[in-house]
Amino acid sequence: MRKFVIILTALLVMAGVAYTQKYAFVDTEYILNNIPSYKAAKDKLDDTSEEWQKEIETKYSEIEQMYKDYQAEKVLLTDEMRKKREDQIINKEKEVKELQKNYFGQEGSLYKKRQELIKPIQDEIYKAVKDIATESGYAVIFDTSSGPTMLYTNPRYDVSDEVLEKLGYKN
Repeated sequence: MRKFVIILTALLVMAGVAYTQKYAFVDTEYILNNIPSYKAAKDKLDDTSEEWQKEIETKYSEIEQMYKDYQAEKVLLTDEMRKKREDQIINKEKEVKELQKNYFGQEGSLYKKRQELIKPIQDEIYKAVKDIATESGYAVIFDTSSGPTMLYTNPRYDVSDEVLEKLGYKN
């Protein structure tokens, strides 16, 4: 019952605010796909990612081959030689996992490259959206690209093309 009252109150407040405020929405995915520099940056990131992934897969294949060779020769090796080969395989695997983390981890090279190439474009879009909101008196501009968070959007209030125009691009 308490949740119902809270939800009802929130809806009524939002309805009252919606009545007095101007809203618009943009589709940042649409905007980004109409910016050539974004496409170039995305392609570069994809190529780099693919190259690094191939490098890691190659190294894992080498480890797998080392393990197969070890298994085939295991009966012929002394205990000391077995231990040495096992350590080599384990160390090689640790190196590859560390390389993978350095490339694709949370603060890895791919993340940094994405920040370097795409973040300035996103910042430019944000600034254009903010300018349009200020100039046109919009209280809120929603982004519809992140998923269907709105049940209905009137295309009349879509300012995505205005953002592209403000950035100097024509669709």
